[in-house]
Amino acid sequence: MIELRNVSQRFAGPHGWVDALHDIDLTIAAGEIFGIIGRSGAGKSTLVRTINLLARPTAGEVVVAGRTLTGLSPGPLREARREIGMIFQHFNLLSSRTVFGNIALPLELAGIKRQAIEAAVMPLIELVGLSAQRDRYPAQISGGQKQRVGIARALASRPKVLLSDEATSALDPETTRSILDLLKQINRELGLTIVLITHQMEVIKQVCDRVAVLDAGRIVEAGGVIDVFLRPRHDVTRALLGDVIAHELPGAVKARVAKHLETGAGQLLRLAFAGGSVDRPVLSEAIRRYALDVNILHGQIDEIQGRAFGSLAVLADGEPQQLDAALAFLREQGVIVEALSHV
Repeated sequence: MIELRNVSQRFAGPHGWVDALHDIDLTIAAGEIFGIIGRSGAGKSTLVRTINLLARPTAGEVVVAGRTLTGLSPGPLREARREIGMIFQHFNLLSSRTVFGNIALPLELAGIKRQAIEAAVMPLIELVGLSAQRDRYPAQISGGQKQRVGIARALASRPKVLLSDEATSALDPETTRSILDLLKQINRELGLTIVLITHQMEVIKQVCDRVAVLDAGRIVEAGGVIDVFLRPRHDVTRALLGDVIAHELPGAVKARVAKHLETGAGQLLRLAFAGGSVDRPVLSEAIRRYALDVNILHGQIDEIQGRAFGSLAVLADGEPQQLDAALAFLREQGVIVEALSHV
């Protein structure tokens, strides 16, 4: 559905050239919700605007629904962009237009007749849950309702792709969850491919199928959301996951563990598990079978897309051979075992 091939983006800055994207290779399948996450300044907004060529790449190709957008002249490019809707962080609504008028605007600009506009807009207003607000102005509705107007407006041209640039970052947590639930509903009912830009791993966890982690204009990690959560490879990913999964030990615990490890006894481990291994008592079985002493230091059990996952930091002590055998047993049961080399 969406392919970025060796895409780079360079801008002229006040102190010289700025490389915003570096050789991005990315494939997003039709019908999936794909998340792109990174810190501020990582290049996320530049990347999403490259998909619809609002920011034309300096190098590389952008292919959407089989059409190479980077090779199109202005007329065909405008036509192709009608199949790519976009929603924004700050809504971008016209204060002088009602909810209905804001949603209808793209259709009016396309020269659609009034009767056809009415037939297209009313189902969208119902879809986003704003039937009672159709004649209100932006100043008369809440932030979450404004974003629902933005979503309906982006859907007015019946796009195949929906781009979301930090669409929930200005909203409170409860409203964010409701907007993400709406996006999942749209994805499910309309079959849209959704590309979601965010700096919040909680957003990725709630709604995305796959995720790419962006840092300094480069993709440093990508994969299924559950896999990235369980096996983060890059320091940036681990840092972003810190808001969702307890990777770092509390300070007081670190001090106690460091003192214990100075004696040479035991190992500090991170155990990650998902699916059926969450429900099985594999850790207690390993403790009994291999005569271990295990102190659970930190952790949690949560859910991603209906699939349970958990993460524990433990201090494990026992005979070296028994400890090695226990860790092999845990791995055989589907538990990811990571030795933490530092506290």
